[in-house]
Parts: sequence; C-alpha cells; structure tokens
Amino acid sequence: MSSMTINTKDISELRARTGAGMMDCKKALEEAGGDMALASEVLRKKGIAKAEKRAGRDASQGLVMIATAADGSVAAMVEVNCETDFVARNENFKALAQKLVAHLLATSPVGVTLEGYLAEPMDGTTVEEVVKIASGTTGEAVSIKRVAKYGGTVGEYRHFNSQVGVLVELSGATGDAAVAMAKEVALHIASADPIAVSKSDIPAELLDRERRIAEEQVAAEGKPEAIRAKIVDGKVNKFASERALLEQPFIKDESVTVGALVARVPGATVVRFARFKIGEATS
Repeated sequence: MSSMTINTKDISELRARTGAGMMDCKKALEEAGGDMALASEVLRKKGIAKAEKRAGRDASQGLVMIATAADGSVAAMVEVNCETDFVARNENFKALAQKLVAHLLATSPVGVTLEGYLAEPMDGTTVEEVVKIASGTTGEAVSIKRVAKYGGTVGEYRHFNSQVGVLVELSGATGDAAVAMAKEVALHIASADPIAVSKSDIPAELLDRERRIAEEQVAAEGKPEAIRAKIVDGKVNKFASERALLEQPFIKDESVTVGALVARVPGATVVRFARFKIGEATS
C-alpha cells in the first residue's frame, strides 16, 4: 500500500492508542493496509507499542452522570458528549445531562440499550430528538454515547470532574454491607479499568490476539521450540489475570484480590459492571 494513502489523522490515532512513534505508526498502517486494529497488532508483535489501551481514544468531550434510586436498588448512568470542553462545562449542558440520567432512572427498564433509550418518549417527542434540539442550541454536535441501568445491589462511583463513572451490580447479598462492598468495587474499577468480571468472560478474540502477539514475540526472542508454548500460555494467562476484575489486586490493599474481597460478604457475587470514561473510543 502506498504511503501517500496514510493520513496524519490515522497516524495520530494509532499513536494515541499504542504510544508508538509517528514513523513506526505510519509504517504499521502501511503494512496493515490502513486497518487500525491490525496496525496496532503489528506494533505489539514487534514490541514497539505499549500495551494498547482498552479501546483507543477519540476527541470527544462531555460528562458522565449517575442517578441512584433513594432505596439504592437501582442506578443509571449516561455519557453525554459534545465537541468542546467549553460546552461540557456550561451549566445548560450539565442540566441536560442531569435531566437525561434522571429520565433514564425513572422510566427506562433495567438493561436498556442505547438504541432503546434514544427511542423512549420525552418532552412530547423522543430522547433522540431532545438531544438534537440541544445540538442546535449549543451549536455543537451533542450525542448520547452510552447508557447503563442496573438493579439489585448496585454500587456507583463518579469522579469529581464527571469524566469517569462506574456502575457495578452484585447478586446474592443485600443490605448495608453488600451496598458498601459494591461501592468499594466500583471505586476499584474506576482506577484499575478491567475489561471483564472474570477470565472466562474475556472475549475470545482478545485472547486470540494476545496469543498471536505472544507467539511472534517468543519466536523473535529465539526461545527453544520445546518451551515456546508454555511461555506463550503464561503470557496470555498473565494478560487475562491483569484485566479480569476478580483477579486484580484490590487498589486499597494489594494483598487481596477483588474476588477475595467480595467473598467477605457472604453469598455476594459480581454480576456485571459498566465503566464510562470521556474521550474513550468504544468498539
């Protein structure tokens, strides 16, 4: 593929995803035919890239808002995006985000999808139309990027600047101790950025990617054929352990894993979680 077809924007995006240099990113994109995910994998195989961030980044601004029912049995979270930090800090934009999450909490079903939420009635029209009207008012593209609504024993955490928010749902336990535990786990998730509850929940395609990368790295290092498979398995297992919530060392006490921490509340198990961070691209 000719280098003339690789543009600066793509090179910059790959650099933001991987931490590799501009020329390395350009060469990787050329080798990958412009495919961003494949180019990232090329860099990882060559040992040039740092560990890829969860899903890359984009240029969006905005706010993450959370609302919780008075009895703590249900919580909702929404990510509302705009183009500039100036608009994100505007009181009208904040009011819009708060209104949207209040509506999500009050009317949407637990487990609602983004598509379902956008189609819901609101202010005599739909949520989607309300957001379009806001775009016209602000003069910027305004959109809802993600929503989550969980029920049961729910913990939440939102960073003071509204740039990161987390919901986590536990089952098998109720009461103050369970809610407190859910909040501790939510705080951990905000910091540690896991990609799945357990190792078995990590998507197979991610593990396959890590295995391909490990195989090429081990081959490049000239390791004996007899031990390569074992080394590769170790690398893949290490990746899974580092990114699975229950396997991670708890941020407040690294001598205990999150799984062991949750087990201190009899019967409690982590069902699911959502972590929204402004500026983070989604797959």
